[in-house]
Amino acid sequence: MRAILLLFVAVVAACATNPVTGEREFTLMSESQEIAMGRESDAQVRAEMGVYNDPELAKYVSDIGLSLAKLSERPTLPWQFTVVDQPAINAFALPGGFIYITRGILPFLTDEAELAGVLGHEIGHVTARHSVRQYTRTVGGVAALGALGVFVPAARPFSQMSEQALGLLFLRYGRNDELQADQLGARYEASAGWDPAGVPGMLSTLGLLDEADGERKGVPNWLSTHPEPLARVAEVTSTVTQLKAGRSDYRINRDALERRVDGVIFGDNPEQGVTRGTTFLHPPLRFRIDFPSKWQIANSPQQVVAKAPDADVFMLLQQVTKPQGQTAADVAAAHMQAAGFRSTSGERATINGLEAFVGVYQGKIEGLGEVTSRAAHIAHGGAYYMVAGLVAPASFQQADNAFTTSIRSFRPLSTAEADAIRPSRVDFYVVRAGDTWASLAERSGGAVKASTLAVMNHSAPDAEPRVGARIKIVVAG
Repeated sequence: MRAILLLFVAVVAACATNPVTGEREFTLMSESQEIAMGRESDAQVRAEMGVYNDPELAKYVSDIGLSLAKLSERPTLPWQFTVVDQPAINAFALPGGFIYITRGILPFLTDEAELAGVLGHEIGHVTARHSVRQYTRTVGGVAALGALGVFVPAARPFSQMSEQALGLLFLRYGRNDELQADQLGARYEASAGWDPAGVPGMLSTLGLLDEADGERKGVPNWLSTHPEPLARVAEVTSTVTQLKAGRSDYRINRDALERRVDGVIFGDNPEQGVTRGTTFLHPPLRFRIDFPSKWQIANSPQQVVAKAPDADVFMLLQQVTKPQGQTAADVAAAHMQAAGFRSTSGERATINGLEAFVGVYQGKIEGLGEVTSRAAHIAHGGAYYMVAGLVAPASFQQADNAFTTSIRSFRPLSTAEADAIRPSRVDFYVVRAGDTWASLAERSGGAVKASTLAVMNHSAPDAEPRVGARIKIVVAG
């Protein structure tokens, strides 16, 4: 009887009132724990993803976010709004009031009201404690990490970001949570004076983006973490209609947003390395490598992952943190052993004048099973870099030539080569007669597809740009 009573007390203590609904719900996390977890993960997100270096843009986004958050059901949380230096098209939230928006999403927003809609939506996830409920359901916060990266199976054994941070960061919310966040976002921005139509507006644009356009790199995009945006437009529109009834003074502030977006880096930032075709170049670290033709490449601050088309054949590139040993052979042995791989052969090598150790290893990767890897550990610039191919053992002989060729392409960049690499940036342009989305996309040097550029300007890809219209384009560095 005493045990039952203690269990009952524990369950009651674990119940809390939802700030949005006012209903009692079971949770394993108090508000103070929620804030502590968000703060701890925030430090890691900033370190792993990078903060975009534009103080004026940062203040602009933060001011809008804070004006919305103070009108929410949880105004006293330590709200923090950060623009992360990622090309993916996304926004996300951590428990406790830590909100992030990628620089990659900004060019796809029409006006300030749509930006407020994105931020309001993420605030809604926090105020309604959606991520906390997900944490409780997963008992410890380690949700399915299928959204870790574009090519997760290859990335996981070598990733240095904690599973807890990733589980919280990339939780996939259910449909009801998404609809509630849409409605809350519309309500918050209406209360602050922005047009609540910004919510369905941004959902319409993001929903039109083709997930295969290659704009998501290293971080999941909105379509993978916020499902069914187009399907939610009609449902949130009824909320918007009610909010706008009898009022016509809502603001959209298109010019204000355009001033902040003008010049924003589009695609890869050279400070974190850039992809040109299937070549990866890192100007600050002064190296380049060629991956096999037609492979997809995903770049993140932790690693570069390349994947063969329509096959589970991968290559990884990453810097070895805290290398153990004095030689490339020592570093390779310690690094691969720590990742759970067993050496079957190996030899010292010189790759374009750089000391290296190249070996073949056997290991197991969740999501792929048993794999064989040809991995090189290369000394360059006072650091060591691992370049590794990964494939099922039965396919290793077939893939090994591509692995070896790519490994052998690793070479230093000269100062002149590094200095010549510039980022692509968002610009504004007045459409002239004869312009097409394809011809305008060519100005980006391959950084953006014609269909993506059309959606960025709220146009159907099969419609031509209107002569005289002022549109966003991407200009090559």
